[in-house]
Amino acid sequence: MREVLQRDIKKVPTLRGKTVITLFYEASTRTRVSFEQAGKILSADVINVSGGGSSVEKGESLYNTALTLQAMNADIIVIRHPHSGAPHFLSRFLNSAVINAGDGTHAHPTQALLDLFTIKSHLGKVEGLKVVIVGDLLYSRVARSNLWGLTKMGAEVTLCAPPTLIPTDFLGGITSNGNGSLEHPFSGVRIETNVERALEDADVVMALRLQTERQRAGHLPTLREYSRMYGITPRRMGLAKPNALVMHPGPMNEGIEIDPEVAHGAQAVIEEQVTNGVAVRMALLYAAITPRVG
Repeated sequence: MREVLQRDIKKVPTLRGKTVITLFYEASTRTRVSFEQAGKILSADVINVSGGGSSVEKGESLYNTALTLQAMNADIIVIRHPHSGAPHFLSRFLNSAVINAGDGTHAHPTQALLDLFTIKSHLGKVEGLKVVIVGDLLYSRVARSNLWGLTKMGAEVTLCAPPTLIPTDFLGGITSNGNGSLEHPFSGVRIETNVERALEDADVVMALRLQTERQRAGHLPTLREYSRMYGITPRRMGLAKPNALVMHPGPMNEGIEIDPEVAHGAQAVIEEQVTNGVAVRMALLYAAITPRVG
């Protein structure tokens, strides 16, 4: 799929005659546009539906909205929803394929897949790498999906955040290793509150956005304080391996969770994540529809 994106004419007939509906109840740029582009490159008919301006504003339930879309012969429904579990709920009742484009604070599986693909493309493997995820773990569905994906592929994951932004479910069963870090019962996972200690010898550094739209008061003194204590700066990147990758799921708050010099530096693969996101979502659309072809 990535090879298709490099062609002069970026169009293949793979999903001609199929309909993909993107149903987004939350704001999105990268995910929504990449799914739309992925569908159109594969020659599918792509229809975008948002919560605003639809029958949702008239009180229609998610279930009835989805049934209506299925009645229009939608082959795939790509959904982003503020409530965790919404895609799973729909998949129980619809004949259309359902793809999770992010649900609440639960999961963002397509982001994790494109991150894994980007890491392997650059470093040749995922197994055995030290991946450090820094930022708002409490509200991040990206962190959860990457945690599941990276550990499944054999990476060693260090989660780093202020204590107030570490989810309680991440803390269940952890034990101290005696040097200030916490060992997680989930194999290959460590929890760290000191960013310098977390970044030592990292192969991949993934910064997360502070999701202030989800946060309630009391998590952080100020954004300036967070930036001073946890921001990814050139000095802190010096603690990681020389060829360490810098990643971010976007959108970025430059100057808060990541320094602009790092975000646009030679080690950053953030723009490549976006490109790979289109290729990965092309593959997912193809995989979701293939059993229905013919």
